[in-house]
Amino acid sequence: MNAIRQWVPGAEISDASKELARRYAEVRNTTESICHPLTAEDQMVQSMPDASPAKWHRAHTTWFFETFLLIPNLHDYQPFHPEFQYLFNSYYKGLGAHPDRAFRGLFSRPSCEQVRAYREHVDRNMLDLLASDKVHDIQDLVEVGLNHEQQHQELILTDIKHAFWSQPLRPSYAPVTPSPDTRHHEMSWFEFDAGLYSIGYEGTGFAFDNEGPRHQAYLKEFRIASRLVTNGEYLQFIHDDGYLRPELWLSDGWDAVKAQGWRAPLYWEHQGEDWIVFTMSGMQAVNPHEPVCHVSFYEADAYARWANARLATEGEWEVVASNVPADGNFLEDGYLHAIPEPECEGAPRQMFGDAWEWTASPYVGYPGFRPNSGALGEYNGKFMSNRMVLRGGSCVTPRSHIRASYRNFFPPHARWQFSGIRLAK
Repeated sequence: MNAIRQWVPGAEISDASKELARRYAEVRNTTESICHPLTAEDQMVQSMPDASPAKWHRAHTTWFFETFLLIPNLHDYQPFHPEFQYLFNSYYKGLGAHPDRAFRGLFSRPSCEQVRAYREHVDRNMLDLLASDKVHDIQDLVEVGLNHEQQHQELILTDIKHAFWSQPLRPSYAPVTPSPDTRHHEMSWFEFDAGLYSIGYEGTGFAFDNEGPRHQAYLKEFRIASRLVTNGEYLQFIHDDGYLRPELWLSDGWDAVKAQGWRAPLYWEHQGEDWIVFTMSGMQAVNPHEPVCHVSFYEADAYARWANARLATEGEWEVVASNVPADGNFLEDGYLHAIPEPECEGAPRQMFGDAWEWTASPYVGYPGFRPNSGALGEYNGKFMSNRMVLRGGSCVTPRSHIRASYRNFFPPHARWQFSGIRLAK
């Protein structure tokens, strides 16, 4: 694995350019570190249409910098390969055709070595661009590219977990990192008054277009749980025939239960009288104190109804999270698994990290939302249909990537993401 050199020694560049180049190198090197334990064969596996091979993720994030930054802005730039513009386009219709997503696992060529060479080629040229007098014009777009790559870092891990689970040998990605020995806290509730609240990103740093515009929303008084729902609590739902009671489920959710045969969260299996779960470190016993993870929106909603509660709206969630430090169990902590809540009094816990939290809100634009112009307008706005919002990040989200206003979104049946449950009333 080759680390990126940030610039040619002696080059005259500003402190702002140096910082952007440093961050660029850091993000790009993190992707390679994540993929370092994977063999070339591992990096080609696509276990379902919603997932992508690690090799494709590495190439697509590189394609983003080449397509949106190098080709338009670096004089005499020579693309690495004439077919890569087509091959690694994900869904940008404004940029032309692209392969069907479901067949990315068939790409035995280019090889991992060619993808590595592609990344190195783009990195060299990107650092030249960051050292040029164009850096002030492109820095916002570079930030989009870096945050885009961080999203794919998380996807590499979620996708390889599903791929390893799908194999008979159930290989592990990383050695076990024991979780902290923290005592179990009973769930409590925090109350918030009714009123007008400001929702959406506010600040001078980076945010995606779907996080704004900032606006006011009226919220009725509500209560939110002090922590995430645990495996032990979810087991009570299972033992109470939660997956067999149609009155607990939305219609589409009940159809999914019947069609997919759901009886527990994804990656859970019965072993005699006990439950075991597949993790990034292989099969382990289900820990009743850890947050339940890998549940769909439908399961989260059914559990909430069973518990005489509901899911928070994304507005409620953001109001709470805006008053809590954006700290928690993230990618950099190395657990790659949701861990028991830390000891902390006086505020809701686990708002950030561990597991993405399903909300009751459909993914739509805020009042006054306008997508970015050009092909980048396809990044978020085109998906504002048939998806639900998740908040807070997970144990495989990069720490610098998350904030209270961040809006993730997935179809309500999705379970392979690190998604969990927080109750509201």
